Amino acid sequence: MKIYNTLSKQKEGFRPLNAGKVSMYICGPTVYDRIHIGNLRAYLIPDVLRKFLEYSSFEVRQIKNITDVGHLMEDNVAQGDTGEDKIEKKALAEKKTPAEIAGFYENYFHETEKALNILPAHFFPRATAHIPQMLKIIQILIDKGFAYEKNGNVFFDVTKFADYGKLSGNTLENLKVGARLEEHPDKKNPWDFALWLKAPKEHIMKWDSPWSVGYPGWHIECSAMSMEYLGDTIDIHTGGEDNIFPHHEAEIAQSESATGQKFVNYWLHIRHLLVDGEKMAKSKGNFYFLEDIEAKGYSPMELRLAILSSHYRSQMNFTWAVMEQAKTNFQKISEFVYNLKNIPISSEKDSLGNEVSKYTEKFEKAMDDDLNTPLALSVLYEMITETNKLIAENKLDTKQAKNILAVWEKMNKVFGFVIEAKQDIPEEIIKIAEERKTFRNNKDFEKSDKLRDKILEKGYAIEDLKNNEYLIKKQ
Repeated sequence: MKIYNTLSKQKEGFRPLNAGKVSMYICGPTVYDRIHIGNLRAYLIPDVLRKFLEYSSFEVRQIKNITDVGHLMEDNVAQGDTGEDKIEKKALAEKKTPAEIAGFYENYFHETEKALNILPAHFFPRATAHIPQMLKIIQILIDKGFAYEKNGNVFFDVTKFADYGKLSGNTLENLKVGARLEEHPDKKNPWDFALWLKAPKEHIMKWDSPWSVGYPGWHIECSAMSMEYLGDTIDIHTGGEDNIFPHHEAEIAQSESATGQKFVNYWLHIRHLLVDGEKMAKSKGNFYFLEDIEAKGYSPMELRLAILSSHYRSQMNFTWAVMEQAKTNFQKISEFVYNLKNIPISSEKDSLGNEVSKYTEKFEKAMDDDLNTPLALSVLYEMITETNKLIAENKLDTKQAKNILAVWEKMNKVFGFVIEAKQDIPEEIIKIAEERKTFRNNKDFEKSDKLRDKILEKGYAIEDLKNNEYLIKKQ
């Protein structure tokens, strides 16, 4: 298996730290608002990665943090050390406590992931529950000379970490050109980032520390929680491409300075999702949540399919046409599964034989190549087309249907689609279909067509197959 590593800027063969076991950390949500479809893409791809690793017989330990303090509003400006805390601002606006805000949106996050059949992480550590671990790391960084305190604020000195910029390319030399910086009087260098900030008197979320009553910086939280549950060095760290700088760059600097060990072996980043070719923005009216997708008549599984139809390192362009195609393709997959489960019992016929193994091989080859989900889906569609052809020609026997179904179920351990059980065709519809069959056999196509229309009016479609057979589908 090869993964594109943001650190090395190339595909690398995956070799875990411990044979047969994989440690994976995912930057989870800041729980001050609903997660949008761009966030969902960033959580769905690691889900597929985990499922494929487990498919490949690895034991995966996956941690996804919940940021419930310390993520400031102006995180787009340099190191994000200014502005109000996102959760605290929402709490004041809604006249609720930060805990109420965080709890509500954390529950929303879990329910949304569940709807998309994203496996729950093995643990969802909250930042507020790990303040002692953060304080310990900060003290180590001060003792080693990588961090300094002034007026109750503690900053990481980026000039002391020689490899700063190795993930993003934002070395100190590059950052000096055209930089947009926030002013903080206690910093030695403009690009130093906060490990601990002294809380103003009116600040709600604050804790005691050796330096001041305050709160942690956003970056230190992930290092503390990753080390607590996965150790000093981990196999895989994922996130959206917007996390590369400054967040993940800061994680590397503080973690490796504290432990003296490499922090992450494989960095996997998911590209931004565009909407109609433009960046998502509430002001543009193209900011969509799962509820918006469902309100347009599309299911969470159809959204999952739409996302997997684009490679994670490509910019996905979300459009309603894309969702319509996903709806069509998901119906095709659902009908394929239903038909395989309902092949009439018959003697063996001239069918695919042992050739179904070729689909497993092609699927695994696609997924082994940096999670190429669009190519893996094309293998599934190829299998569906060939199988449907055999069904139409009455060449698929029961045994072979079970073999193909087994291949599908194996693939779907990775795709993660939930196919709803199809309701039985009502007796009334079957009766009309049989009556129509009689008219067709008697060459009375006028009456046959009228009964076809009657079936359509009742919400079903009928497809004529060879050997005087037919297939009924719900519209």
